[in-house]
Amino acid sequence: AGVEPLAGRVDVPESRRFAGFDAYRGVVESGCDVVVIATPPHFRPAHFEAAVERGQHVFLEKPVAVDAPGVRRVLAAAERAAEKGLAVVSGLQRHHQFGYLEAMRRIHDGALGRILFARCSWNQGSLWHKPRQAGWSDMEWQLRNWLYFTWLSGDHIVEQHVHNLDVVNWALQAHPVRARGMGGRQVRTDPAFGHVFDHHAVQYGYADGAYCFSECRQIDGCANDVSEHVHGTRGVAHLADGRWSITGDAAWTYDGPKNYAYQTEHDDLFASIRSGKPLNEGRMVAEATLTAILGRMATYSGREVTWDEALQSDERFGPDV
Repeated sequence: AGVEPLAGRVDVPESRRFAGFDAYRGVVESGCDVVVIATPPHFRPAHFEAAVERGQHVFLEKPVAVDAPGVRRVLAAAERAAEKGLAVVSGLQRHHQFGYLEAMRRIHDGALGRILFARCSWNQGSLWHKPRQAGWSDMEWQLRNWLYFTWLSGDHIVEQHVHNLDVVNWALQAHPVRARGMGGRQVRTDPAFGHVFDHHAVQYGYADGAYCFSECRQIDGCANDVSEHVHGTRGVAHLADGRWSITGDAAWTYDGPKNYAYQTEHDDLFASIRSGKPLNEGRMVAEATLTAILGRMATYSGREVTWDEALQSDERFGPDV
């Protein structure tokens, strides 16, 4: 399709084109009403703060930070957004997907009984990589391959697996209180792939005694799986894009309409603005992000790490923004 359908509908003169590390200031000062923040995750806390301070509604991609100081900035900015009546919709699109919404309604209504544990996975092969070009500085090379650097992406447990961890938090209506795990860099060992791990496995503990067994992997030639499963005393919910069901006492399979959640999340953002009832998903996406960071802290260190320890951590990645 290309860009032809947009011809005549987009007006971006030179005066509203910005580049460089301070480009976001030009964007938020340009007089726009809504800002889409989809830069590498390291930059999102600062960009979110700037948009909220200027009174702009925000679509905030996940994850919202790569470390706890960034999460704390997002939590504070989300509160300011609520005070200002600003909409904040996150890139955790499952919250706008009809199948997930119906499954969660049933889970929260007790279809599974008491939840005992959950399993979630994002296991897949390798992702894209841009070979280094002559003339690129180290910074440009890293930015063009941002997913392979913890300071930019948070590692793939944060950048990608956050989706699955968020679903478990959503089902349990809570965040974990501790985590322990293991992981490593077994296959993607070439310096071209930065320094992130290629696999993580984490056991999360929740305050009510429930557990989440989490795994994520980016290695070719292995079994792939992107799904969540929630086990309770009355049944099990099986959740994945396009496939939602419950087995057990309240057996159910979703057969309703299916929607493209990546579009619906934006539709819901603008509908909430127009209705004067702005959505604010800031805390939800920040807690999902910290859940993933908690897991990374456990896999990188080999220690059991508590939620409070993770939230209060002063460990920072990357330069100030």
